[in-house]
Amino acid sequence: MLRQKNVLTDLTDEGNEIDDLVAGLDAAGWEKATPAEGWTIAHQIAHLTMVFALAEKAAADAPAFEAHVAGLGPSFDAAVQRGLLPYLADGPDKLLERWRSQRAATERALSALEPGHIVPWLVRPIPAAVLAAAGMMETFAHGQDVADALGVRRTYTGRVFHIAQFVVTTWEFGYQSRELAPPATGFGFRLTAPSGEVWELGAADAPERVEGPAADLCLLATRRRHRADLALTATGPEADRWLDLAQAYRGPAGPGRRPGQFAAPA
Repeated sequence: MLRQKNVLTDLTDEGNEIDDLVAGLDAAGWEKATPAEGWTIAHQIAHLTMVFALAEKAAADAPAFEAHVAGLGPSFDAAVQRGLLPYLADGPDKLLERWRSQRAATERALSALEPGHIVPWLVRPIPAAVLAAAGMMETFAHGQDVADALGVRRTYTGRVFHIAQFVVTTWEFGYQSRELAPPATGFGFRLTAPSGEVWELGAADAPERVEGPAADLCLLATRRRHRADLALTATGPEADRWLDLAQAYRGPAGPGRRPGQFAAPA
């Protein structure tokens, strides 16, 4: 069960952390390349602004959200790239202002709903608390790209709980994005929080398991680190295979990161 009492607070705090990274950048800083090929820091913030705008529609105006998604077209990648253009055209100062105002609007829309209230989303309808966790995942992932571009080593916190839980909930996505049949049952996860607390997630009696730092699982499933650079272990052949496929978002997996591209997180 998601920690519904603080997922919105944690979503705000996660966004504030990324805001601190970009608030003082000059124009050249916004154009700095990130590890995502072809994407600058401006692209990363534009993407987050676009995703948060979608989340606000899903939470506040379901028909508008459904109409918008219906008009995206068949190509996921093309829709993402096209959606960035209005934000990128604004320039850094306006983009930062739009990102801040959109985050606030999305947080207000989510906070107006009960955690279990079902809202539409890109794959299937989900509870509002899970949509907030999806926002956490997006902010964590694209914020990691910004931090990597700036050479900043992040200090992970207990906020990763929501992202780890989202990863466990969406464990099939890596199979689905590659048109592979997932196994009939999921995995058990024994994760160590940044505080040292142990989180048992997933199928408690599953014979196949994944263990290691919770932050590493989040980095793996957002494809911001290669499994070779993380301290995750698998019990069972399918769990081991999953570590190569893990993905917490729908759509193409992308190239991910190369082994050794980044030092193991502290």
